[in-house]
Amino acid sequence: MNKALLSLAIGGFGIGLTEFVIMGILPDVATAFNVSIPVAGHFISAYALGVVVGAPTITAFGSKFPSNKMLLGLMVWFTVFNTLSAFATGYNSFIILRFLSGLPHGAFFGIGAVVAGKLSKPSKEAQGIAIMFSGLTFANLLGVPLGTYLGKNFSWSVSFLLVGLVGIMAVLGVKFWMPFLKNSSDKSFLEEFKIFKRTELWLIILLTTIGTGGFFAWYSYIAPLITEVAHHTEDIVTYAMILAGLGMVIGNFVGAKLAEKFSSLYAVTIVLIMMAICLVINTYAAHDKIMVLVMTFIIGVVAFSISTPIQLLIIKASKGSETLGSSLNQSAFNIGNASGAYFAGLPIAMGYGYTSADWVGAAMAGTGIILAGIIILIRKHK
Repeated sequence: MNKALLSLAIGGFGIGLTEFVIMGILPDVATAFNVSIPVAGHFISAYALGVVVGAPTITAFGSKFPSNKMLLGLMVWFTVFNTLSAFATGYNSFIILRFLSGLPHGAFFGIGAVVAGKLSKPSKEAQGIAIMFSGLTFANLLGVPLGTYLGKNFSWSVSFLLVGLVGIMAVLGVKFWMPFLKNSSDKSFLEEFKIFKRTELWLIILLTTIGTGGFFAWYSYIAPLITEVAHHTEDIVTYAMILAGLGMVIGNFVGAKLAEKFSSLYAVTIVLIMMAICLVINTYAAHDKIMVLVMTFIIGVVAFSISTPIQLLIIKASKGSETLGSSLNQSAFNIGNASGAYFAGLPIAMGYGYTSADWVGAAMAGTGIILAGIIILIRKHK
């Protein structure tokens, strides 16, 4: 594997680890800071807010610097504030550190996706982007279970020290393996933001937010789905998460193949159709102990098949400001994370059961299909 691409994958592993490990150790963090679990959920929101704020602003400001220097700086920032998070003394300090830790997330993936495409062989850009995102998927497969185990059996702070260790590895990888890469844009800050005038770009951002929100509607409530609906014991949840992570690893590379075989827009549409179908099937399959685990793996494959095609889609729609457009997709993913969990929680709170989250997810994926159809029609009439 190209060592420069490997350094991006290590960075992606660290980012995936810090984003998702908090969900597994949330009760421990809540106990440590003497707050309720819903209040501790603010730490997840603070990180997501950091991603949404940091992605467009840092990327636009940083477009004047060499891309390799920007990636190095972002990983140093990531490492410092995630390591400091392990030493937070209370709610206020931890929530500020979580926000600061989230700031480089979107910019790293945004710049990294464009860089991965440039580092790849001609016509193999999708594979290069998939290698970078493989770090995120392997984090779900290996890093998050390990971080959760360490957090529960030793201390929640150990989980963040692990993130800091991965961050150091990423810093060293980018420093010594990433070649010199010129700045991504010579445009001024205001000129960069002119891409917001493009209707198609807004539609893609909306598609990412709502369509991928369908996955998060399911993933946010996977634990109670397995224990309350399928009636598995709680220890099975860990294995189910590993199954989902394995599916994500495979799906990431399936998505790259789809993006090479079809246009990125058609690949995204195909994945969203499959996601909607799988989530509807899961509303029935979740009642069976075996089928719920099978579907956990399958949904993991399908959900992460969208990563590379949708990243390519927005890069192509952001011609002239590709890095900024690429980073915006990360903001959209995180808004989709929050909105998927929120909307899926509404029918659950009304007493419709945990399978209702899958119906919400299917509806969100279906809305993404409609938006993809609108983009296809607009392109045909140009």
